[in-house]
Amino acid sequence: MPASPLPPLAVFLHAGEYDRVHQGLAIAAAAAASGRTVHLVFTWWALERLLEDRLDAPDLPHRPDVADRFEARGLPTLRDLLQHLRESGGCTVWGCTGSLAALGRTPAEAEGKVDQLAGWSTLLGVTAGMADRFYV
Repeated sequence: MPASPLPPLAVFLHAGEYDRVHQGLAIAAAAAASGRTVHLVFTWWALERLLEDRLDAPDLPHRPDVADRFEARGLPTLRDLLQHLRESGGCTVWGCTGSLAALGRTPAEAEGKVDQLAGWSTLLGVTAGMADRFYV
């Protein structure tokens, strides 16, 4: 895919709550749909959700009414959004090695779920100079 004339975007996902991960993936998906290069970084609890493959049912324990609307209105799941991002050809899904270690997980558990594992030195280098960074 040729480089986009639009500036790249970085989304750092930290929290693992369904709504927060959904918000971050929706931002990334909108950017990818407009042709922007996206760096999606999973850390801590968001990384745990990804590794555990909890990407389908909207688990919103304090708002079951909202969770019910997801299915009724055909809103995309986390899996749907992540698939869209992967199919865009302009998104790299990163996993933080420090978070992986803190969670007691191994690189083998991240295979096929992230494109690359990296520490903060690499992640900061990859996203250096990006004006559009979201932390969710």
